[in-house]
Amino acid sequence: MGAPTAQANTTFPAARVVSAAALPYCAAMTEIESHLHELRTFPPPPSFAAKARVDAASGAALRELAATDLNKYWRSVAQHLYWERVPTQIATYTPGAFHDATWFADGTTNLAYNCLDRHIAAGLGGKRALIWEGEPGDSREFTYDQLFAEVAKASNALVALGVTRNDAVAIYMPQVPEAMIAMLACTRLGVMYTVVFGGFSSTALGDRMVDCDAKFVITADGGYRRGAALDLKSAVDAAVADLDVKHVLVVKRTGAACNMKAGRDVWWHDVVGAASAEHKPVWLPSEHPLFTLYTSGSTGKPKGLVHTTGGYMVAAYQSTKLVFDMRDDDIYWCTADIGWITGHTYVTYGPLLNAATVFIYEGGPMHPTPARFWQMIEKWKVSIFYTAPTAIRAFMRTGVDHVKAHSLASLRLLGSVGEPINPEAWMWYHEHIGGGRCPIVDTWWQTETGSIMISPLPGEIATKPGSATKPLPGIAAVVAHKDGTLAAPNEGGYLAVTAPWPSMARTIRGDHQRFIDTYFKDIPGMYFAGDGARQDADGYLWVLGRVDDVLNVSGHRLSTMEVESAVVSHMSVAEAAVVGRPDELKGQGIVVFVTPKQGVVADDALATAIRAKVVAEIGALARPDEIRFTESLPKTRSGKIMRRLLREIASGKGVAGDVTTLEDQASLERLAQSYQHED
Repeated sequence: MGAPTAQANTTFPAARVVSAAALPYCAAMTEIESHLHELRTFPPPPSFAAKARVDAASGAALRELAATDLNKYWRSVAQHLYWERVPTQIATYTPGAFHDATWFADGTTNLAYNCLDRHIAAGLGGKRALIWEGEPGDSREFTYDQLFAEVAKASNALVALGVTRNDAVAIYMPQVPEAMIAMLACTRLGVMYTVVFGGFSSTALGDRMVDCDAKFVITADGGYRRGAALDLKSAVDAAVADLDVKHVLVVKRTGAACNMKAGRDVWWHDVVGAASAEHKPVWLPSEHPLFTLYTSGSTGKPKGLVHTTGGYMVAAYQSTKLVFDMRDDDIYWCTADIGWITGHTYVTYGPLLNAATVFIYEGGPMHPTPARFWQMIEKWKVSIFYTAPTAIRAFMRTGVDHVKAHSLASLRLLGSVGEPINPEAWMWYHEHIGGGRCPIVDTWWQTETGSIMISPLPGEIATKPGSATKPLPGIAAVVAHKDGTLAAPNEGGYLAVTAPWPSMARTIRGDHQRFIDTYFKDIPGMYFAGDGARQDADGYLWVLGRVDDVLNVSGHRLSTMEVESAVVSHMSVAEAAVVGRPDELKGQGIVVFVTPKQGVVADDALATAIRAKVVAEIGALARPDEIRFTESLPKTRSGKIMRRLLREIASGKGVAGDVTTLEDQASLERLAQSYQHED
């Protein structure tokens, strides 16, 4: 990628609109069109493939086994884990209606035991399990022996406070070791928990506690983010003011003064510190509820997705081992917060099930400098790095000098998660972070799926920038039409799954019919993921974004992801989001929200150049009707751009629905005000 044209720093308004003439009418089409043709391929480096857990031959064997006998495949995976009662049942479900699926239903196990005790019994107690660095620069390390002791103490402390298997626990924490320890302690006891991201409001926390009937809260006095100490305890106090909460267990992180209600609130260091470091796990049925995680929707209350124990454990173990090619000497860093499913499966459970050394970091990627991530990779010799396209694009915006100042030679594998990655962002990541030598695993999955569904196995197949490549062995993902027929190669359609998988969510808490209606009604006999996709002639899957983000322009159904990819391929663009707005002639007009790179002037000339880039990449039918320049885009706290809100703004509607996941309310307000001022 070229550097942006040198310009004086310019302060531009929150949003600037530049209109284009309407496109001529085109004949109607029935499916999503795909116009970007990515021709670059990157085979696994020979040195990587030679040592990989899965190469082309072994990958083909795994896929053949899974395709011919799904139960035999997953049984072969499950046998690597410890079961107190070994299951004889594997998958049990109704064909064509697998919302009722169960996995390993007659088996009993404990996920925390498999994460800790199993490795200690194998002689790995002295291996580093966890490396943690706080935003101010403090750090702690735990061996598997030490992490086990802390989890055992926390388990005993929870029992002493009266927590039982009939209770639910809410965890509202910064990204500190105690957050992981609290999760594992609940898991060890068979206590269902929900983690609520520490950036959520007291209202969002309270709503989720009411929904899952949580009687206990584990929190901290505060945490550090972007140089500030956030007050978490006050948010908890407000959330539980009118709830029947038995105890609030508080970790002292910042040392800030906080109100401790007598009889209810207790300090972590007092009760956990005094507890025994010996604890026997509770053996649980495979289908025992493990945790509930909430996802927001465009309307209605957030959905509490329930995951269970055995199937989730098996899929987390296998996907981590295969996708990340996990080796004994790896230092693994997934940048997600544990408040999200990525933080559950690929910060906590998947890596620990594989006896990995996990690195976690408390703060954000840009504080105190944009080099913070690269400093930590160099310092801790991180070898596997898994982050979001949003973060990658933010790093692109700051330039490569921050990267070049640090050695990233320890890296051997990169990953992408959260949303489709634009090809140019993929290339930047490959060249500047991976040094051209590290395979990239671009992963597709959801809170609902529990674990990765589509991803390259890095030693097996060549990758293509922007494609998540192929389903993992044991995952039956297809591109289908709404009537259930399969799409032809390079024909757009709907990303769906035709058979159950172990880590699939079992229900929406308190509303199983909503679960069925949301995920299993749209396409007969299939789980519909909500995303559009296409499969190319090589069998590679290209996720095109949420179906509700597909544009219908003069009968052409265009993927917002592909238009965004064309926009961000312009050298002066750091980030973009594409949405549709009503258009009397064309059905929908294309609105592009653009964040230019630092130092780039946002003017009519840049808008014209961006339009030309889109036309060159896709065609005249995709020419944007509006280009709005903005300093920032509204995002969730997990880094996803909230296109639904942008769509509402562009359509002249008021913002509605659940916005509790929004990271920066001010960015949304600035964009909304800019539209109001022009009306």
